[in-house]
Amino acid sequence: MRVRHFHQALFRIRERWKALITAPVRRCFWTLQGMRVGRGTDLPRLAVTWPHQVAIGAGCVLEPDISFKFDGIWREGPAIVIGDETYVGRSCEFNIQKSFRTGRHCLIASGCKFIDHDHGIERGRPMNEQAGEEAAIILGDDVWLGANAVVLKGVTIGEGSIVGAGAVVTKSIPAFEIWAGIPARRIGERAPLKDAGMQTSALVS
Repeated sequence: MRVRHFHQALFRIRERWKALITAPVRRCFWTLQGMRVGRGTDLPRLAVTWPHQVAIGAGCVLEPDISFKFDGIWREGPAIVIGDETYVGRSCEFNIQKSFRTGRHCLIASGCKFIDHDHGIERGRPMNEQAGEEAAIILGDDVWLGANAVVLKGVTIGEGSIVGAGAVVTKSIPAFEIWAGIPARRIGERAPLKDAGMQTSALVS
């Protein structure tokens, strides 16, 4: 019993320290460099190239070790926009040259990657010296990406859609569909809430 109380006390002290000291200091550090951070969003340990290219909405939850990489020279921003009430899991990577944007209430699980550009692949010249295409990535409201999903250039994921863990998304996904696999493909769709409730009741009865 004493051990449990000791652990609980340490947890409360740690959370109190984060709320009163660590979170305000991190917010000040990044906002002074141009990052936009909404009300009620605390910042964990981050890797950021150009902070002014990042805008994070209100009420977001971010896990540690997220990489916001704007891959280019200085230009006016923001190019990476996280919508209100969005969750971003540990070790996600935003590797962006053009732009990335989420809607509100998105769930982005740990290890997801977003890359909005590529390299040229013609023979006779090293690929890392060739210009590649770039195209914006857009997530609608209430999108859920499973762990380690990869979303490539030019993809729009429609409102309410789900992407399975480990999927590689190479083309746009309509609203309320469920996609998975490499490359990702449609495997189903979300039922309307009233139908989902009826199905649940039938199973219970």
